[in-house]
Amino acid sequence: MHVVATAGHVDHGKSTLVHALTGIDPDRFGEEKARGLTIDLGFAWATLPSGRGLAFVDVPGHIRFIKNMLAGVGAVDACLFVVAATEGWKPQSEEHLRILELLGVSHGLVALTKVGIVDDDHRELANMDVADHLAGTFLEGAEVVEVDAPTGAGLDDLRAALDRLLGTTPTAADEGRPRLWIDRSFAAKGSGTVLTGTLTGGSLAVDDELVVAPAERQVRVRALQSHQESLPTVGPGRRVAVNVVGVGHDDVVRGDALVRPRQWHLTRRLDASLAVLDSLDHEVSRRGAYVAYLGSGERPVRLRVLGGSALAPGDAGLVRLHLADPLPLVPGDRFVLRETGRAETVGGGEVLDVDPTLPAARARPDRSVSRVVAERGWVEAEVLERLVGRPQRPQLGPWVVDPSALARTRKAVEEAVDAAGPLGLDVASLDPRERAVLATVDDVVIDAGRARRPDAVDPLVDHPYLAVLEASPFTPPAPEGVDRGELRELVRRGLVAESDGTWFSPGAVDQAAAILVPLLADHPDGVTVAQIRDALGTSRKFLLPLLGLLDGRGITRRRGDLRIAGPRLPAQAAER
Repeated sequence: MHVVATAGHVDHGKSTLVHALTGIDPDRFGEEKARGLTIDLGFAWATLPSGRGLAFVDVPGHIRFIKNMLAGVGAVDACLFVVAATEGWKPQSEEHLRILELLGVSHGLVALTKVGIVDDDHRELANMDVADHLAGTFLEGAEVVEVDAPTGAGLDDLRAALDRLLGTTPTAADEGRPRLWIDRSFAAKGSGTVLTGTLTGGSLAVDDELVVAPAERQVRVRALQSHQESLPTVGPGRRVAVNVVGVGHDDVVRGDALVRPRQWHLTRRLDASLAVLDSLDHEVSRRGAYVAYLGSGERPVRLRVLGGSALAPGDAGLVRLHLADPLPLVPGDRFVLRETGRAETVGGGEVLDVDPTLPAARARPDRSVSRVVAERGWVEAEVLERLVGRPQRPQLGPWVVDPSALARTRKAVEEAVDAAGPLGLDVASLDPRERAVLATVDDVVIDAGRARRPDAVDPLVDHPYLAVLEASPFTPPAPEGVDRGELRELVRRGLVAESDGTWFSPGAVDQAAAILVPLLADHPDGVTVAQIRDALGTSRKFLLPLLGLLDGRGITRRRGDLRIAGPRLPAQAAER
């Protein structure tokens, strides 16, 4: 299936030709039929002799409806360029051709219409005129088919030419990232809201949960149709009507997009290339009222030229565009820029960066993934996919990391390990990125939550303060001269027990418990603090912190002013 847009000057027979090829009148409105003038987009479809499917987006040719024309050509595979033999090349012929080039359309053919009402000399002159204007464009050398829709002359030749054209035109790829730029929103009786557009990037299925951007309204797909056929799934490259639940048709406008949630970066600022038409008679600068045609919508934008103040006619450069509403865009999206004050097409280009991080004075965007990563240093792979439009494999944990940023982080981590000395660096003090890097450093070992060099001697092994505490279990000296970092680590490892600013050896708790076993056996109703003090041979200064440890571990329990046996008192007490 391919989608083909018509293009050409007003009244050159685009809609008549589509009707003749498909049997479907693309002019939907009474005003269009009454005036014989296409005002808005029309849609039709047909099957070519080879069996290949073809959908037409018929666009208006009148200059007053240029924004409607632009809404229809943003996601097409090829064009059917129409020129009437009676009039030849006209102003809108030229503008439509330039718009197609700016949007990156690279496949097409030419229908020379109304040949039935001109003589052979006029036909020959019209063919020469068309060839002159197509020279140097993507349509140079394209087939030109003479056709007269009212009589049917040349229609079979045109169908065959379309078959040949689409046989060499790539089909839309399924990248798992569907996006439907909405060109119509209406209410269908008995069904509710229906959104139509040309589907690109991926497939949609009934019951899919989607969002309408930029408002991010959540919707569910109730039903799908393509060319009036109901389908459970629709792939990219087709005209699609999506019946959705969750939004009213008045809440959705042309230019909104239907996408999967959390799969697209919605941007209000983007960097892009801009090719300025050489037909302009003025420079392009930030001074001007501009609109950008992105997808199927017209968006007011503010423009700034990167690396300069203006672009001359015929020049190509870089610009930053600021949007009023966020749009789901990716690098590679094409746009057309028009200036509303002069009502003229200025140029067009390609989106390069949907989330620029550098100031405009320093930004030099391109489409490379490495640049996006380099400007951020660290970026999660899921985020990077939204920024560049294709899946990315994480390099370290969930991140893709710029080599220089990785080297800086590794150096900082190694310096922190070295600065921590033999005691080691508390791994919990590192942020997630630093911890990920630490795991890749070869000459660092991690033990008990601390990172140190392999040859570092643990200063806590046989620490002198431990011997001092063990020598005086119930009258422990204060840790004078002991490094506070080492003291905290001794407590964290359980080599020292701390209570209310007093430090004990772990053995002191065990020894106290052993002494309390017979004492509590003789006094099952409880013992006083004084009795425990005397049994341990200590003072109240040390006893109260020690009792805090005993109570906290369930060895004793407090009952009023007494201490009774706790659930974790050694078993000898129960045996007695």
